[in-house]
Amino acid sequence: MNETLTEAESMARPVAGPDRHVPFLELLAASRDFAADGKAVVSLDLRPELCNNHGGGHGGVVMTLLDSAMAHAALSRIGYSREVVTIDMHIGFMRPAAGRLVATGRATGGGRSVCFCEAELIDGGGTVVAKAMGTFRYRAPADAKAAVDASCRN
Repeated sequence: MNETLTEAESMARPVAGPDRHVPFLELLAASRDFAADGKAVVSLDLRPELCNNHGGGHGGVVMTLLDSAMAHAALSRIGYSREVVTIDMHIGFMRPAAGRLVATGRATGGGRSVCFCEAELIDGGGTVVAKAMGTFRYRAPADAKAAVDASCRN
């Protein structure tokens, strides 16, 4: 398990760009495996503490992976020159998630202020377990750090 970082170490990590530090994704042990030209892949190995009471991957974990893959797809479309926030997301759960989970996101349209994306999540057996569509609003990178400082550091 990851050791707790000091506040100074945490503040030194990037809050923008392709290597941004997202503490929640670190907690899940999710990794960004690829992001370029409006496509991104985010994955994790499902562990018992990330499962629901039925033994499948928790819906929140599934949604997080899909959201992260779409956000990175939107960001890679513009070379990580700005930040994004999710403004809308629709999910279809098809099967229980198990094993290694891989979310692939694609930017499908949009313009200067928003990006439309879609994503699918496959499990260790190659089965599609969930699909999503999302809308992401672009914003200036400075806003991301201000939001973290205002909401999470108090």
